[in-house]
Amino acid sequence: MTAPAATSTLWTIDETHSLLEFAVKHMMITTVKGRFGKVAGTVTIPDGNIAKASVNATIETASIDTRNEQRDGHLKSPDFFDAEKYPTLTFVSTGVAPAGEGWTLTGDLTMHGVTKSVTLALTDGGSGKDPWGNQRRSFWATGQIDRRDFGLEWNAALESGGVLVSTDVKLHFEIQLVAQA
Repeated sequence: MTAPAATSTLWTIDETHSLLEFAVKHMMITTVKGRFGKVAGTVTIPDGNIAKASVNATIETASIDTRNEQRDGHLKSPDFFDAEKYPTLTFVSTGVAPAGEGWTLTGDLTMHGVTKSVTLALTDGGSGKDPWGNQRRSFWATGQIDRRDFGLEWNAALESGGVLVSTDVKLHFEIQLVAQA
């Protein structure tokens, strides 16, 4: 008897219905949020099993938007992302594991020419067909990184103590996917 052939579903990231957001503390008293507007990538889910899923995503560094042109310019500069030298950030998954009612997604994040392993809490947002017959699925991911781990060292000391920009960066992603035929 032959085992049924494994089937994998290839999903592409729907950039217009996805959110890649980050948050940092400014002057240690206020949270400033930003987002990246340009993302592309794929998710493969073999036999519908999330634990076997693989993710490959690319984010355009210059698509950063914090609702302040001057701050965005500084973030694109060599002080931070150096968008001209490092035009993309990439994430390639290395594993998915059950965790409580969700999952953990571990992968290699490359930013500013540095690759580090990061782990994100992952939630399956569900799936359904859109009005045009396309199968869609969503996931949410959250986590935190230390920007210094990626060579993003710039900061300024405050007269009252502390620093201008926190080193901890909170991540929040809402990703919508479209199944490919």
